Amino acid sequence: MLQKFKKVQRVLIYVLFLNLTVAFAKIIYGNLTGTLSMIADGYHSLFDGVSNIIGLAGSFIGARPPDMGHPYGHRKYETVASIFIALLLIFVGIEIFRDALNRFLIQSNPQVTAISFLVILGTMGINYLVTRYEHKQGELLRSQVLIADSMHTKSDIYVSLSVLVSLAAVKLGFPFMDPLIAVVIAFLIFRAGYRIIKEGSMALMDMSRIEEKEICDLVLSIEGVKGCHKIRTRGSMGDIRVDMHLLVQSDMKLEDAHLIAHKVSKKLKGEYKDVSDVVVHLEPSIGQPQESNTKKTS
Repeated sequence: MLQKFKKVQRVLIYVLFLNLTVAFAKIIYGNLTGTLSMIADGYHSLFDGVSNIIGLAGSFIGARPPDMGHPYGHRKYETVASIFIALLLIFVGIEIFRDALNRFLIQSNPQVTAISFLVILGTMGINYLVTRYEHKQGELLRSQVLIADSMHTKSDIYVSLSVLVSLAAVKLGFPFMDPLIAVVIAFLIFRAGYRIIKEGSMALMDMSRIEEKEICDLVLSIEGVKGCHKIRTRGSMGDIRVDMHLLVQSDMKLEDAHLIAHKVSKKLKGEYKDVSDVVVHLEPSIGQPQESNTKKTS
């Protein structure tokens, strides 16, 4: 587990360096030419760097092993870090939206040159490579913070594309397109923030992660299992926990029933790569339990 988090941290440090390079290129040149959409895009990229730092902190704490005060480990700190990333995104979106409204009220003509297009195209290429790399590593390492951060960086590509359209429009004599595109960028940022918060809240609020029927159908395929009920799942990517009640033959030896419980745990962990822990409560198969989520073989 510790080795995994070290890999996550290495990815975040690498991405942090690239995000800061992209951000300063946009901010500096945007200020030199007075292009609001490029400046907005630059600050969006700068907050990508801030989110990398938050992700580093979250993954560092999340790597700690379980202790007396945290018997389930510290993985939720990583989820909390992803929520902070989303809140930063929303804050940036509000600032960009406000600046765009001010630009509508105070008209100005930004300078657009060939270098403006080269800066945006170059940073788009870097963002594309960063997004692909970070998302792939996030899936490989089952890291929620890496995937959240890659979604954050992915929004930069769409933002930069809209800035490219804005630059072309200004060059053709439509300066009002600069603040208009900035408004579009703000809404794209809000959308990315919402998606990250939605995913993070599922883990923090212990929402069900796997369909109950899926688990029961899988468990019933194991010889000796007569039924299952009270199935609950919770957790986050790479750390889903399952607990359930399992029905076995009433006259079965304890050793045999215990072996079946181990088979159930192994089967679930093999089928769902995010499942990290399975707790099975054994019950004798006598009558039909009253719970609505019970399923038994005939």
